[in-house]
Amino acid sequence: MKKQINVVGAVLTRGTTVFAAKRSSEMSLPNMWEFPGGKIEPRESPEKALRRELIEELHCEVEIGDQIETTAYEYDFGTVILTTFYCSLLGDEPRLTEHSEIRWVPAADLDQLEWAPADIPAVERVMKDFQ
Repeated sequence: MKKQINVVGAVLTRGTTVFAAKRSSEMSLPNMWEFPGGKIEPRESPEKALRRELIEELHCEVEIGDQIETTAYEYDFGTVILTTFYCSLLGDEPRLTEHSEIRWVPAADLDQLEWAPADIPAVERVMKDFQ
């Protein structure tokens, strides 16, 4: 049985735009887009993990809203269980640190990016929510 990796992702919204982050060529799933976030540590709630990861990765703080999706996707390195939440920024704009690119994308155009497979169900749900 493959290793299970529990992760969280933030769907940061501003008006009708959504924040997307492109994985760098040094990361697993290189050059694919994702909702930023990361692994849930032992004894850490998904919400606490998401706040921590966004501070570490993007130097920004968020207010966490409704859960969007929880999806499982089997990669060659393990099964990723991704839980995504709607979030809004509190204060400073996200800063590029680990990813190769970050941008605000109109919700209607999210499907124009090459998303990591685990993120696709959330992308579809967000696009539907913004119709």
